[in-house]
Amino acid sequence: MDCSFISKSGKKTFGLDQFYNGSHNRVERGLEVSLVAVIDVETQVGFGLLAEQTFDQGECPELTRMDYYLHHLEITQPQLPPQVRYLAVDGAYAKEAFVTGVRALKLDVISKLRRDANLRYVFEGEQKALLAKRKYDGKVDLTDPTRLSWVRELQSGLELYTAVVWHVSLKRKIRLAYLLDRRQPHKPSYAVLFSTDISQSPDEIYRFYKLRFQIEFIFRDAKQFTGLSDCQARDVKKLDFHVKLAGQNLLSGRLYFNVSFTALNLAKLDAYRQQSGQQPFVFSMASVKRRSLNDHLLDTFISKLGLCATVIKSHPNYQSLRSYGVIAA
Repeated sequence: MDCSFISKSGKKTFGLDQFYNGSHNRVERGLEVSLVAVIDVETQVGFGLLAEQTFDQGECPELTRMDYYLHHLEITQPQLPPQVRYLAVDGAYAKEAFVTGVRALKLDVISKLRRDANLRYVFEGEQKALLAKRKYDGKVDLTDPTRLSWVRELQSGLELYTAVVWHVSLKRKIRLAYLLDRRQPHKPSYAVLFSTDISQSPDEIYRFYKLRFQIEFIFRDAKQFTGLSDCQARDVKKLDFHVKLAGQNLLSGRLYFNVSFTALNLAKLDAYRQQSGQQPFVFSMASVKRRSLNDHLLDTFISKLGLCATVIKSHPNYQSLRSYGVIAA
């Protein structure tokens, strides 16, 4: 799950508000679309499931942005595959209200912590009989992983540590996946991932969080190729029509929100079905559009020149012409 900023000029468009624009690394006035996607962990391919426009705060000032995102997840949950157990989100969603709401939906959260996160080691020693039970065993110093459990070296200079700790703000135990990067010995760095499932392995936390980035590719392709940023509608009903009735308004010529993601999903599914052999699946929307243009041009040449389509398309070099200009896998 993630959000993406959509630039929008004017003053009358429904939902205009101040949203964070990751491309410019600052808050700007525009629109925001929230997307829930599903990722196949084997093929590492993501598909957009449901998009919702984030309302501006003036519409319902009593609700926070996290309330909107949680509501989006709630209405999407019935469409999730039954085997889905984890929700991977970036660090902006690591808020107590959101995490608690996700757990109420029987999902576990995988996310990233701030470098100054307030954590406590869980006391696991012997308790004294006549005193109150001791809960914590000191504050976690994230700059010093010596009290964490070493797991393995992921690659040369990149080490993985773990521990079950108490997060003060989230008010729960979490499983850490601590990444220490020593590839620049003079300037080591670290990143702290976590899961609300304390029984989950740190390797799996690291793997699933890396897969979260697939949603960024979905946003990129939708903006560049399937018109996510191109809608000119301003009225709330028209925007809602585009959002709610995904794929049913293609005649308007303005692909938006779910329509845009649906077009991308169909292109990706078609490319996956055409794949042959055991090679890893590689998808490029730019190649899909190039191949479609090549097919159109070839069909036009065959028709205009009065050529035999069967003879041309059975020629061994025909497929190389279809793939002319596509990105090499």
